[in-house]
Amino acid sequence: MPVSGVPDRGTVLDPTPFERLDLSGRRLVVVGGTNGLGRAVARQALARGAEVTVVGRTPRDAPSARLTFVEADLSSMREAVRLGQELPVESADVVLFTLGIFAAKVREETDERVERDMAVSYLSRFAVLQGLASRLGTARPDPAPRPRVFVMGAPGTGAAGDPDDLNADRHYNGMRAHLNTVVANEALVLARRDKPFGPAYFGLNPGVIKTDIRANYLGEGGITHRLLETVIGLVAQSPQRYARRIVPLLFDPDLDGHGGALFNSKARPILPSRKLDEERVGRFMSASDELLRRALS
Repeated sequence: MPVSGVPDRGTVLDPTPFERLDLSGRRLVVVGGTNGLGRAVARQALARGAEVTVVGRTPRDAPSARLTFVEADLSSMREAVRLGQELPVESADVVLFTLGIFAAKVREETDERVERDMAVSYLSRFAVLQGLASRLGTARPDPAPRPRVFVMGAPGTGAAGDPDDLNADRHYNGMRAHLNTVVANEALVLARRDKPFGPAYFGLNPGVIKTDIRANYLGEGGITHRLLETVIGLVAQSPQRYARRIVPLLFDPDLDGHGGALFNSKARPILPSRKLDEERVGRFMSASDELLRRALS
């Protein structure tokens, strides 16, 4: 299956072009918005008039009347749960999760005994949503569209993952561990696609773009890392170009009724991974519950 996924011909959307987009009065929360694609999306949304809250470890842009920074270390599940309970999202329209790394070649664990990529790139999102989802958008004036949660990863690429070894405790391989985060993020969206209440969930697959996400696997600043990122920068779209494609999608009114939809690097609909049937999605959600409880115990 292509890295960018298989086109979904049955879903047709026509978002407002970025240049004509007016996001005045709209509110976006970017969890992981201090670097890479999250930062690019936050900046482009600000440029079109949105109010943006950025969650991360280190602020990189000066706060303004429409930009708020919330500090959080989401390698910690206790911090992720706290954030989900306390982050002001009642007036927000959209929450976008972009934070992520790549599993290291040699296993790394957090203090809570969660494989580091799993903790940062997936389980923190699952934990935040426990307390955030039911509050999202509830204070907006009527009539307001259904609030939205966008989960960035690599959905639609056909990976199956291993819900029976979600934390890669039995056997560790960096690529295999990372694929578990990829599949779990897609399962997180698919598990909620038919829910008639709460936020509508969507998945984003940005494809390969020059960011720092591969540094943990390749060795930050090493020759392999630098050469690969140079090549990617030459042949792939920039974070800014991707953000200009995605920001209109985040607020597109035509998305109503398409909960669970997945989108490729050009903001076009793609089909879910065939191996992620209802039974396998349920196993990933059960394994996520169990791993989060273990981390918090």
